[in-house]
Amino acid sequence: MPKNTKVTQREHSNEPVTESVADLLSLEHPMDYKSSQMSMGLSPGSTAPVKALIPSPDPDAEDGRPAWNNKLEYILAQVGFSVGLGNVWRFPYLCQKNGGGAYLVPYFILLILIGIPLFFLELAVGQRIRRGSIGVWNYVYPQLGGIGVSSLMVCGFVGLYYNVIIGWSIFYFFQSFQYPLPWAECPIQINGSQAIVVPECDKSSATTYFWYRQTLNITSSIDDTGGLNWKMVLSLLVAWILVCLAVIKGIQSSGKVMYFSSLFPYLVLFCFLVRGLMLKGAVDGIAHMFTPKLEKMLEPQVWREAATQVFFALGLGFGGVIAFSSYNKRENNCHFDAALVSVINFVTSILATLVVFAVLGFKANIMNEKCVVDNAEKIIGFLNTGVLSKELIPPHINFSHLSTEDYAEMYGVIKTVKEDIFDQLGLDSCLLEDELNKAVQGTGLAFIAFTEAMTHFPASPFWSVMFFFMLINLGLGSMIGTMTGITTPILDAFKIRKEILCVACCVIAFLLGLLFVQRSGNYFVTMFDDYSAGLPLTVVVFLENISVAWIYGTERFMQDLEDMLGFRPYSFYYYMWKYVSPAILVLLIIATVIEMAISPAGYNAWVEAEGAEQFHSYPPWALAMAYSLIVVAMLPLPIVFLLRHYNLISDGSNKLSVSYRKGMMKDISNLEEQDEQRFILGKNPSEAPSPMPAPRPYLGPGGTQEMTNTNYGTSTKTGYQNIGSPESEL
Repeated sequence: MPKNTKVTQREHSNEPVTESVADLLSLEHPMDYKSSQMSMGLSPGSTAPVKALIPSPDPDAEDGRPAWNNKLEYILAQVGFSVGLGNVWRFPYLCQKNGGGAYLVPYFILLILIGIPLFFLELAVGQRIRRGSIGVWNYVYPQLGGIGVSSLMVCGFVGLYYNVIIGWSIFYFFQSFQYPLPWAECPIQINGSQAIVVPECDKSSATTYFWYRQTLNITSSIDDTGGLNWKMVLSLLVAWILVCLAVIKGIQSSGKVMYFSSLFPYLVLFCFLVRGLMLKGAVDGIAHMFTPKLEKMLEPQVWREAATQVFFALGLGFGGVIAFSSYNKRENNCHFDAALVSVINFVTSILATLVVFAVLGFKANIMNEKCVVDNAEKIIGFLNTGVLSKELIPPHINFSHLSTEDYAEMYGVIKTVKEDIFDQLGLDSCLLEDELNKAVQGTGLAFIAFTEAMTHFPASPFWSVMFFFMLINLGLGSMIGTMTGITTPILDAFKIRKEILCVACCVIAFLLGLLFVQRSGNYFVTMFDDYSAGLPLTVVVFLENISVAWIYGTERFMQDLEDMLGFRPYSFYYYMWKYVSPAILVLLIIATVIEMAISPAGYNAWVEAEGAEQFHSYPPWALAMAYSLIVVAMLPLPIVFLLRHYNLISDGSNKLSVSYRKGMMKDISNLEEQDEQRFILGKNPSEAPSPMPAPRPYLGPGGTQEMTNTNYGTSTKTGYQNIGSPESEL
């Protein structure tokens, strides 16, 4: 034993000597720290397959892991990943459907209860362990290592169809460079000596026709594939080339892309908001949007949809959040990052809602005025043929300048006097409220309703170019995060050149994505959107929560965060992680299963002869395909659990690198210098030196009440780890 150690000094001196963990570790033989295991509430001599989070690679160690150029790039990457197309076309729809301003209350409550805590949890484990989604959960609890594999599977499914939507946006973007816009008017076809409007367009609308026929050239059912739509194949190819170029050089290049792709949408949204507020009827749309229907707050469905939106708005469970945070420095304040990104996401949703309903309010006024004109012509026809008496028309009404108020008065008189034949007249009420209540979401909002509104804008091509360029950037930001969630765990597990892996992933994804650019491809996009992510991701995040809060231990995790961040997180997170978030996630899983069981499985097919959508049930093969998406995404969870439970595969750990061990020793030395008294092993010089550090009681979430674990167990692999003492994580 070296003569200058404090153990030796104690043997030759009567002075009390404090002995630190670093001193003891300096006497240890080299060992595989990564394969060492923690005992938690077990009998002596038994082991538990729970890795300590604390021995993570030091960001300054030469482990070859890339790092963000600066904090701003990282924040923009997280914002770009979490703020996506759903903020623009899903949140406004849910807000309108579920009570307007009243919907914001359950959404904000659930953002606080599950959104921010779970987002913080993913940021923390990624930053601490510095691995992708697969490596992180192999460290925390190897038997639940399937969590990372399931995340990767879901990322793959979502990326396949999400990039198709970017492809659609690219097609519309290039179509916007012409005046008038190609979807502004219905096309004319020559029938002999007559020029007539295409019947399909005449029965629907110009924008609807352009979407379903000119863009998708859609078939009437999912059974009829119709072959490839080559315009969409080319658009999808361009989309995958953009994504591949953005991620191929790693976070150094994708971080720089985020400067534009994350910030540009806010510029466009702000411009649309200013322009929208200047349009006639914009105030009507916004007022309708935020008029609270408080009775809606009592409906369970509203809370379920709010929880689902919170869940997906932040990108929880995809692996992208963990992957991005794994490139951070260890001391980065991820608690601040979690709150900041969550608030930005919420504010973006509100901003997008204001823009959408300002524009839709304008569109509703246009459509309402058109309705008044069309029905006024009907009334004039009835007056000329004698069906209606001219005495029914109030004397102050002028048909050449008919306002909506005048029409409403005339409509009421006719309905009252001619009640017996009123239904045969076919007059519409033309209420602005009815137009505003026509809820649209998803592709219906972006490619039909919004494009129709923009045809009435002055300089409509400019606004169309801006809008679809914004959608492309929103989609790219999310796709970069999704692809990072796929490539990071693979690169952590295998020594592959990043460029080769990215190109291979993009090529394979493009080939698989050809399913979605058939003429029936839109039906498969709907299927994947409904089935591939919802339930599997909810289960994944629930298991993430359980593995950290209950298997690894909330107390230990809180202590790890204090050692990593330099301060103890609020006790609020302790209770959210341990009790509230798991309970809400269980309720959400149950509600999702019930919703899938009682709701008919099907899709809205476009019927060309009618010029309208019609609900069709999935044929047996399509239904089997839909449910197989759920099974395939969740299958890694039980498979990995059983294989590791019966020791058929390793626990996913490789030997730690030298830099990894150096980082661990550096952590201990730094902590010792800051507060060596925390690691005192013996207070009385007469005590015999112990090979184990004395357990330090953990102070509960409030930091005042001592929490102890009396059922100690010791690991058979290491001589310095002890359950119940945070030193065991150090």
